[in-house]
Amino acid sequence: MVCCRPEVKDLDELRVAVKKLREGARLPEYASAGAAGMDLCACLDEPVQLTPGNIACIPTGLAMAIPYGHVGLIRDRSSLAMAGIHTVAGVIDSDYRGEIMIAVHNAGPAGISVRSGERIAQMVILPCPQVRVFEAWELPSTERGAGGFGSTGR
Repeated sequence: MVCCRPEVKDLDELRVAVKKLREGARLPEYASAGAAGMDLCACLDEPVQLTPGNIACIPTGLAMAIPYGHVGLIRDRSSLAMAGIHTVAGVIDSDYRGEIMIAVHNAGPAGISVRSGERIAQMVILPCPQVRVFEAWELPSTERGAGGFGSTGR
C-alpha cells in the first residue's frame, strides 16, 4: 500500500510558548496532520451576537511568544468563511505579548452567535524577515511592468 503522507525526519521543531490568560482558554491545535494553520478558539464570558455587516473582536484568552523572525497570520476557517464570517487585520508580531484577539466581520446574510470554546480562526506561523528599505531613483524592469489588477489575465 502506498502512503499518501511522507514521513518527515530531522525537521527542526519550531516551539511557541503559549500562556493561558483566563479560565476556559484552549491551546491552539492543528485539526489534522497536514493542517497549515492551528485552530484558535473563542474564550468568552457570554456568547457574542454578530449581526450581518458588523465586526466583533473575539478574545482567545491566550498570549503567545512567536519566535523572532516569524509572524502569526490570522486566517479564516473555511467553514465560517462559507457562512460569510471573515477575519480582519490578522498579523501577530513576534514582539507582541498581549492577548490574541480575533477581529471577525459578518459579511453573510444571517446573524450568528459565537460561543466560548468554538473554533473561530486559524493561525499560520511563517518566517518573516525584516528587510532593509532604501530609496531608488528607478526600479529594475520586468515583463509585467506597472500592470495592475487583472493585467495578467483571469
